[in-house]
Amino acid sequence: MTPEETVDYNIKVAWHAISRMYNTQAAKHDITTSIGFVLLNIDQELGTPATKIAPLLGLETRSLTRILRSMEEKGLIYKQADTQDKRSVRIFLTEEGLRKKEVSRQTVRHFNQKVREKIPQAQLEVMFKVVGQITGMIEGKTLFDDFKLKPLRSEPAA
Repeated sequence: MTPEETVDYNIKVAWHAISRMYNTQAAKHDITTSIGFVLLNIDQELGTPATKIAPLLGLETRSLTRILRSMEEKGLIYKQADTQDKRSVRIFLTEEGLRKKEVSRQTVRHFNQKVREKIPQAQLEVMFKVVGQITGMIEGKTLFDDFKLKPLRSEPAA
């Protein structure tokens, strides 16, 4: 099987192309794709608990901590103790954060609009269904339950 025939290769290539495209657009506004995605997931009025952001984006906590630090240094967010749970911190957008969130929102909408102009809805629905099924298989954590490595050709069979 060639790389081009594998599911993971095609998903990875498509995601890397999308990511590069978003990073090119984000760089024009002094942000990154990761920052844009975080901005899009912060509630404008109520803020968002810091602990809720990483799972929304599929990020590790360490990666999110680094991104949030960068966002704070750029003046896009500020942190505030949660009024209900003093142990928790909520992330809020500054005025600049709101502007960058709007840039991110418009960029994502533009990309999706252009894709929808070229690819019929029926094909997109099939893609969404297939990607959802793959994600479900992976998140079910049973994908490799019956997996056993086959011996290399040079090894004698057991």
